[in-house]
Amino acid sequence: MTLYEQLGGEDSISKVVDEFYKRILADDTIKHFFEHTDMEKQRRHQAKFISFALGGPNQYSGKSMAKAHEGMNLQPVHFDAVAGHLHDALAHFGVQEKEISQVLEHVATLKDDILYK
Repeated sequence: MTLYEQLGGEDSISKVVDEFYKRILADDTIKHFFEHTDMEKQRRHQAKFISFALGGPNQYSGKSMAKAHEGMNLQPVHFDAVAGHLHDALAHFGVQEKEISQVLEHVATLKDDILYK
């Protein structure tokens, strides 16, 4: 069973993404990165990306991580805040720490493509 299936598929991941962005947009250290973002489009896009990254169907057709974060100059503090909000959003929906750790391990593999761009 893929992590995508363990977490409940696309509907569950969409709910986690909504909670995730609610937390991000309330965080003064990172919310400014989304000031000019169409958040509805961003939510849909992120749900597809996370679904694919966790072993779900390949519906992701967006930019590479490096290209998507180009010019943002994200620092470790920003990455850690986002990862923390993802952790908390998953926990909010009852995902167990073992599965959360697997998700965050996968996210950590993207760090080099996101930071300092």
